[in-house]
Amino acid sequence: MPSHSSWTDGLLLKIVNVIVYFLFLGSNVYTVAGPSDIYYTGKDTYVTPAPWAFLIWSLIHLLLLGTIIYQFFDGGKQVVIDGISWRLPLLAVLNAIYVNLWARHYYIVAFIFALFVSSAVTHIYYVVKKYHEPQSAADEIFVHLPFSLYHGWTTVLVILTAFEAFGVNAAVEPAGVWTKVFAFLAFFFLEATAATYAFSSAEGDLPASIAIAWSLWAIFARQRHPAFIHWSALAFAILSLVWVVKAAIGVGQKLRHGRGGISLDEERAPLINP
Repeated sequence: MPSHSSWTDGLLLKIVNVIVYFLFLGSNVYTVAGPSDIYYTGKDTYVTPAPWAFLIWSLIHLLLLGTIIYQFFDGGKQVVIDGISWRLPLLAVLNAIYVNLWARHYYIVAFIFALFVSSAVTHIYYVVKKYHEPQSAADEIFVHLPFSLYHGWTTVLVILTAFEAFGVNAAVEPAGVWTKVFAFLAFFFLEATAATYAFSSAEGDLPASIAIAWSLWAIFARQRHPAFIHWSALAFAILSLVWVVKAAIGVGQKLRHGRGGISLDEERAPLINP
């Protein structure tokens, strides 16, 4: 049955979403793209990616702007207001706090907030994938796509911030055995997460897998020494592309057969929850 809701339904939450988007997520863009050059003045670890990895923030913010606009339409209202609800402004606040702490090099506290951000994204991701299959291209582009990318990217951020908080500074300290072991395990975890996304449903989750693969290739591009970390990053980056291809094939089959969107299997949902 078609919805006949007014654009004023849930108006308070819609206004809050607009405000937090421009105030909090907008401040994130300024922090990341501002004059402080944080990608070259922050702590350099043995899993730090090339600066271009963080361009994914711009894509996520652009897509979320579409989400904010889409909430004023019937289809968007059902998902953003009725489904995601107040989780979106909560995510915006947590994300802004995390980015600002990270930019100011408070890495241990930033790691704690990275877990909070990951938890908030996971809740939204689960609600969207489990209960709101895409009914239109707008659902795919402005709801499913941004939160798939967001979820995959926050998984990466938890790993990166953990190394910044507890790992050695690659600029002044050589990688010891344990650093190499933990870097290898981090790459393995990210690649395995990409595989989990690819097998999370019949179609897989292509955007989330791409976010992981993108990050692994950026780590490979940045980490030249030691050779073990460099080539380990390459090996897992290549493996992650296998899962991207698998998910891409699943999406192609879905489109060819005219089936609905991704339906997340609860037992196989890739989650990081503190």
